Amino acid sequence: MSALRVLVADDELLARKRLSRLLSAMPGVEPCGECQDGEEVLKRVRQGGVDVVLLDVQMPGLSGVDAMALLPADGPYVVFCTAHPDHAVEAFDQGAVDYLLKPIEPARLQKALDRARSRNTQRRFHAEQQAQKKVREEPGINRLAVPTRQGIVLIDPATISHATLEGELVTIHCEKGEFLTDSSLQELQEKLPKERFERVHRRALLNLGHVSRLEPLDTGGYIARTTRGHAVEVSRQSARELRRRLGLRKAADEE
Repeated sequence: MSALRVLVADDELLARKRLSRLLSAMPGVEPCGECQDGEEVLKRVRQGGVDVVLLDVQMPGLSGVDAMALLPADGPYVVFCTAHPDHAVEAFDQGAVDYLLKPIEPARLQKALDRARSRNTQRRFHAEQQAQKKVREEPGINRLAVPTRQGIVLIDPATISHATLEGELVTIHCEKGEFLTDSSLQELQEKLPKERFERVHRRALLNLGHVSRLEPLDTGGYIARTTRGHAVEVSRQSARELRRRLGLRKAADEE
């Protein structure tokens, strides 16, 4: 778990130094600076790398409450550390994590930072989920990067009909054409959607969405015909798994 980066803001030097000492003694906490007024807080936050601000209420210029109101929506969480209890309701209305009265006790500060850490973890998790969702929905983002002799080719997995091992190189067949790569079939299979692709032979990987017909062989396998007319051999062993995935009836020797 990454350290919680905490900024101290108080117009009194002794108060700042005491808070910084308390933070330095806490595991999983990283003091990231001191500010003596609201303007400094806003400037430091804009530089990034701050998760929580320990913010005094009464400071020169902007009050702590005013400075909090000017923080970005995705900015750091605020824990007020003040000798003035009369601003607590306003602070919590603006979304403060906690409101501590001086003198600050270490255990009480730790509890406030634990609350901030919990909210910060939830925010990061939500941001990661949204980023992953955006990647999944972004057209053209989910492309397979294939190293070839002509460079890296980016291919939409949905356009790949099959890949076959011929000699020492794998040939990928897709709507763009055919591409030779020294990536193994196993490496390709691990990168491609499992719900769409099936290893049908030790030398062939098949996109089930591109299969137009299965022609039975005497060996118990198939010749899979793709929508573009290619023939891909399906081994006897792989044919059983293929029938299961396609919901086909078992062969007599499988009863």
